Amino acid sequence: MDVGIVSYGAYIPRYRIAPKEIGRVWGSDGEAMGKNLMIFSKSVPSPDEDVITISVAAARSMMKRTDVNPKDIGALYVGSESHPYAVKPTGTIVAEAIEASPEITVADYEFACKAGTAAIQTCMGLVGSGMVKYGVAIGADTSQGAPGDALEYSASAGGAAFLIGSDKIIAKLNLTYSYTTDTPDFWRREGQPYPSHGGRFTGEPAYFKHMTACALGTMKKAGTKPTDYKYAIFHQPNGKFPSRVAKQLGFTDEQIKTGLLTPYIGNTYSGAVPLGLSAVLDEAKPGDRIFAIAYGSGAGCDGFDITVTNEITNYKRENAPSVKFMIDNNKFIDYATYARYRGKIRMKEGGE
Repeated sequence: MDVGIVSYGAYIPRYRIAPKEIGRVWGSDGEAMGKNLMIFSKSVPSPDEDVITISVAAARSMMKRTDVNPKDIGALYVGSESHPYAVKPTGTIVAEAIEASPEITVADYEFACKAGTAAIQTCMGLVGSGMVKYGVAIGADTSQGAPGDALEYSASAGGAAFLIGSDKIIAKLNLTYSYTTDTPDFWRREGQPYPSHGGRFTGEPAYFKHMTACALGTMKKAGTKPTDYKYAIFHQPNGKFPSRVAKQLGFTDEQIKTGLLTPYIGNTYSGAVPLGLSAVLDEAKPGDRIFAIAYGSGAGCDGFDITVTNEITNYKRENAPSVKFMIDNNKFIDYATYARYRGKIRMKEGGE
């Protein structure tokens, strides 16, 4: 049977901070850093926002756009590297928030920035095998960056949810392909508030090697070439990396511009490719072909070949906010407010 996206929803926090403001506090040229990374602002979650609230908001938008009964959802997976609880699933809260049946399988996924696409792959298998009628896959993060670290200029927040099924699909998931190795370019040990990274090592042997291998493998499996696609979405830790890998593979700026969101909202980690795909689906037309490659440190990539169907003409996109609306509906804050919102000011034991 055909398996694909039946509905989708996204959420991006309203608050923003500019690289120039971050650099002002740390005595560096934040504006130059932002230009180097191709990041002009990044989203900031408010104190009452986390991966759970982001996932719930995205999933509720997803359900507003479809007539599917939430009781028919048989699986729900939330991919993130910033789940609020070390022991307590995010997914159970999301399932209840959208009024899914308790007769559902739920799990939280982790694989750096590609946990959300791993969730999509799982739902593809469950729906395709007939084990469940519908599955929900969510990629969301409130990513971390230590004060003054290069990551602080990019680490942001946001996420997207996808309802995967085989009836009234708006975008057919033609195939998926993955490429994975043990490449420790980025990590965060249990209990540590901020991640560590391998600097320049995160580029060539990590991101570019895996992205290129997965992209070529996906096109080989699909029997396609870059010119066969209307849109292309690449994992975007910054604006520079996806632009460069797209050019290396033969994709144009026109193909990637709709799904390239990092310059405006920063690196949403597990939400990056799901949000980029949501932005594309916000404007896609029947017959449009979409190419998407997600990357997760540690390291691996998931590739997807997707075709938009005629069903999208009947789809209720207007029932929930578009990605563009959430990008444009913003409020900039200063570093002091940002530090308070992100818990970067920590009290010593005893309140000293």
